[in-house]
Amino acid sequence: MPEHAPRTHHALVELIRARLFEIVREPEALFWMFVFPVLMAVALGIAFPSRTVDTVIVGVLDGPDAARTATVLTAVPGVEIKRLTPDDAALALRRATVQLVVEPGPTPTYRFDPARPESRLARRVVDDALQRAAGRTDPFVPREARSSTAGARYVDWLVPGLLGITIMSDSLWGIGFSIVNARLRNLLKRLSATPMRRRDYLLGHALARLGFLVLEAGVLLGAGRFLFGVPLHGPAWLVALVCVLGALSFAGLGLLVASRVRTIEALSGLMNLIMLPMWIVSGVFFSSANFPDALQPAIRALPLTALNDALRAVLLEGQPLPAIGPQVTVLTLWGGVSFLLAMRVFRWR
Repeated sequence: MPEHAPRTHHALVELIRARLFEIVREPEALFWMFVFPVLMAVALGIAFPSRTVDTVIVGVLDGPDAARTATVLTAVPGVEIKRLTPDDAALALRRATVQLVVEPGPTPTYRFDPARPESRLARRVVDDALQRAAGRTDPFVPREARSSTAGARYVDWLVPGLLGITIMSDSLWGIGFSIVNARLRNLLKRLSATPMRRRDYLLGHALARLGFLVLEAGVLLGAGRFLFGVPLHGPAWLVALVCVLGALSFAGLGLLVASRVRTIEALSGLMNLIMLPMWIVSGVFFSSANFPDALQPAIRALPLTALNDALRAVLLEGQPLPAIGPQVTVLTLWGGVSFLLAMRVFRWR
């Protein structure tokens, strides 16, 4: 070999470098990785702020007793009144611009949807106020000790969930789209004629996603900390470990899905089939405990549920590694089994 011949690297290293350069040259990918999760956190943090008093929005039907009823309810802290006609009331309930409609009278009528928790709360608040105005007396007046501790707010609970779906979406879409696009452009057909091993090609895609993971997680967690005071109780190394395990778990799934898919349309269908159920049941925007007990074992076995639960345990509760052992096991199994299956079914053409 000549003295000044260029150094050659292992094929896996070259594949990782090439994939990192591809990502950097895609402004859309950088937007979805860094900007979109922060915008989601800001929008939802503003939409669901931490309040000392929950606002109850009540519609009062126009009529002879409407003014007196509105006066009684207006005096209750946290109650907002809207005067409505009968036609407006039906529309307001349908559009959820009010949580309850009161039809005043000697025996008031409450119109509301009992399936909405906020409507049931409004019913209790309104009934209590009107019963007191009608002369009801209580044997005692309780004291209140309101809590708004950082770590127990909705935005604190939300940020780890947003980080979880960001890791899932970037890993699945970034890897799946890249492989299928290369297959459509016949790049995989050309690579199949080289000495490149299938294992190196798949590992290169999976490991390249880790190159931006620190920035990806750091930007979202930093924005949550700076804008909303989201606490970060756990050690940074454990947060990083959970994020890496989550990224590798979904990278394995992305490799498996893209192993034989030949069109972007087919890839989109499979990706949506995998991701949408987890968006709903894995505790991103609301707790997975809302689902029936019979479904809980299956929900806890999903990789996004394990990732979200582990992130919240470390970030919000400061739990150590042994405490998140079940979640780590779930993520490891999903990633390892998916990668091994992808190795077996992957086709260059």
